[in-house]
Amino acid sequence: MKKIVIGLAIIVSCSLYAQQKIVIATPGVTPIVKTVSGLLRGITEGDVSVFKGIPYAAPPVGVNRWRPPQPVTAWSGVKDLSKFCADCPQASWPRGAGMAQNSSEDCLFLNIWTPATATKKSKLPVMVWIHGGGFVGGSGGGNEFTGAAFAKQDVVLVSFNYRLGRLGFFAFPALSKEHPEEPKGNYAFMDQIAALQWVKENINAFGGDPKNVTIFGESAGGVSVHSLLTIPAAKGLFQKAIIESGGGRDGVLTGRPIQEEEADIHYPISAETIGKNFARKHGIEGTDVAALAKLRALSAADIIDGGQETDGAGGLPIYSGPILDGKLVVETAESAYKGARQVHVPLLIGSNSAEVPAGFVNAKSKEELLKLFGNFSEEATTAYDADGTVDFAKMLTLVNTDKVWAEPARFTARAFTSKSIPVYTYLFSYVPISMKDRMKYGASHASEIPFVFDNLIERNGSKFDAKDQEIAKMMNTYWVNFAKTGNPNGNGLPLWPIYDSAKNDIFEFKPDGSASNFFDYRKARLDVVEKAFEDNK
Repeated sequence: MKKIVIGLAIIVSCSLYAQQKIVIATPGVTPIVKTVSGLLRGITEGDVSVFKGIPYAAPPVGVNRWRPPQPVTAWSGVKDLSKFCADCPQASWPRGAGMAQNSSEDCLFLNIWTPATATKKSKLPVMVWIHGGGFVGGSGGGNEFTGAAFAKQDVVLVSFNYRLGRLGFFAFPALSKEHPEEPKGNYAFMDQIAALQWVKENINAFGGDPKNVTIFGESAGGVSVHSLLTIPAAKGLFQKAIIESGGGRDGVLTGRPIQEEEADIHYPISAETIGKNFARKHGIEGTDVAALAKLRALSAADIIDGGQETDGAGGLPIYSGPILDGKLVVETAESAYKGARQVHVPLLIGSNSAEVPAGFVNAKSKEELLKLFGNFSEEATTAYDADGTVDFAKMLTLVNTDKVWAEPARFTARAFTSKSIPVYTYLFSYVPISMKDRMKYGASHASEIPFVFDNLIERNGSKFDAKDQEIAKMMNTYWVNFAKTGNPNGNGLPLWPIYDSAKNDIFEFKPDGSASNFFDYRKARLDVVEKAFEDNK
């Protein structure tokens, strides 16, 4: 990283309101770069330079709560970036225990990992990570998502926070009328777009190429990638996309009408009605500007409300998730894909072999589960339990996995390939030996993330051996290669063919630790899920 020597500098902590401290910059030890808002000092850890807590937007507080992200106020001196900043407000775990520690509304920060030798002339590929967490939790900081392994392979890795829960997605009649020129409701997506715009304007100072940006995310982060592929305002901010366990069909974290009632089979209650429910829970009557002022006067902890999604009395919903506002989000990803209105960029997409045991599809017996397939219950029986010996818990896990993640990923891949857009599909089935008791039926939701980041952290009794490390290095390299060229293949790696829907092949990271392309043995399962899904619309 090109160093800038400064004799006397101001270090400003994460909060834009924090007290300033006078320090002497140390030439040759800490990297200092210039952005459009001011100078930044990171830290060098071995052969990687890290910048933690860069503000990409002003704090969304006071009158800026439930507004698009506002520009950062430029600063003088040098901003110290040696520590991660606050996470966006979210409930602690277990739910009902208040707001999580180290969370604050002043949270719109991003983090960068880049090779220590990078300069403005390096033009390295950039990867922007969008964290998951159901749009109600998660963080772009912390040790779990370190981008060091990417930087060591000559990629600039960016992660960031975005508003969550009712601070990230909220609608209210007075809010809809306020600033009519602005988009409404989807403040989380507005933050994501603002972070990508910041990258476009500033990443060259960190050695990155603003014309070679790959966005990637898991779970809600994957849903976000789907959204960014189909939101017109995001066009041109990235050139490739990776979706890990992000669905692709309507119904799971996709889009609720902002005002219309009974307009969607998945979301019959409008986002504004849910906003009114939330206001009433907190004793706020009416829907005018006075009511909105009272909502903005609530504390962040009151807004988070312990993670509650209903009012606790009549069971009325008080959280909406993504919103079809008609200005920023004009349609769901599924609708856009069917109309070929997505951005045409190379795509890498996949899911894990045993995502969750229940939660999206629920039943108490095989019979009850199979009835959910309606006219295709017999076909579902053949696909999931042909000889009648499959454990019910496993069967329920597979149905949840296929309905929410696997079949939607296949649908998305087909939508892209039908327009001659290159797609690479994967199935992650690997389970470390130390986790086989906890993942009896296959790789669970989010279990691929430590391997993608080549960052295997031992915790909760987990241990990682040489085989695990080998697979992490392989997956990280595939992701890096895709970011560099739009093709995950490279020297020393098993061949990952481009997806061909006619062949029904998929690339699998297998239970034994090997990786190869094969005929997708899930075809019968995914076919019946697709039929039942379309039949029930």
